[in-house]
Amino acid sequence: MKIAVCVSHVPDTATKIKIGADEKMIDPAGVVYIINPYDEFAVEESLKTKEKFGGEVIAVSVGNDNSKETIRKSLAMGVDRGILLKCDRALDSYGIAKALSEELKNYVPDIIFMGKQSVDYDDAIVGQLTSEMLGISCITNVIELKIDGQKITAEREIEGGKEVVESELPIIITTQKGLNEPRYASLKGIMAAKKKEIAEKQVGDFSNLTEVLKIKKPAEKQPGRIVGTDASAVPELVRLLHEEAKVI
Repeated sequence: MKIAVCVSHVPDTATKIKIGADEKMIDPAGVVYIINPYDEFAVEESLKTKEKFGGEVIAVSVGNDNSKETIRKSLAMGVDRGILLKCDRALDSYGIAKALSEELKNYVPDIIFMGKQSVDYDDAIVGQLTSEMLGISCITNVIELKIDGQKITAEREIEGGKEVVESELPIIITTQKGLNEPRYASLKGIMAAKKKEIAEKQVGDFSNLTEVLKIKKPAEKQPGRIVGTDASAVPELVRLLHEEAKVI
């Protein structure tokens, strides 16, 4: 089976983020980057699929040379080889999907795994866009997956419940927390990853469909206040909720 897993290089959620001077990008100075957490579930599921059905797993990432760190993490977990689609400019979700689809249509994978969203932009749409460009099905937010020949049965999270979906290969699966427990890279895997191939290919020249005009941090929370300690404070509390907070 030919399996692809798409991984992205994102800032660690514990890193203190500063906005760049142009107010359109973050300041990368001092920022720690990691493999996108949702993509770790995708890597694990790709490896489990290979272990069950055989074949090859390739990891694909779009970005600059720093993205090799994330590809190398995938290789250390057990992925066979990596492909870096080099691009030094910022791409929106359409641009990422375009770059991925242009490469993956040549590889023709049976199944493509990717995280349901990246933790930097949180658009949660790259999987769907890529499936449309490739002309194949897509199941999102998957928390349980069964493959029987060409048949796929997936359980996915939806608002207020769960949904069971059936489809066929080829397909894109976007992974959600709960699907599996990602394995740790062993010392043997880390050493082997140093010898595995990471091919580099230049992303084509195409335009984004969206433009970042400005990014800014959310407003700081206002300090709380105590309006009373007994039942006599209720009328004032109701007034504040109505007139200031405007929630009632």
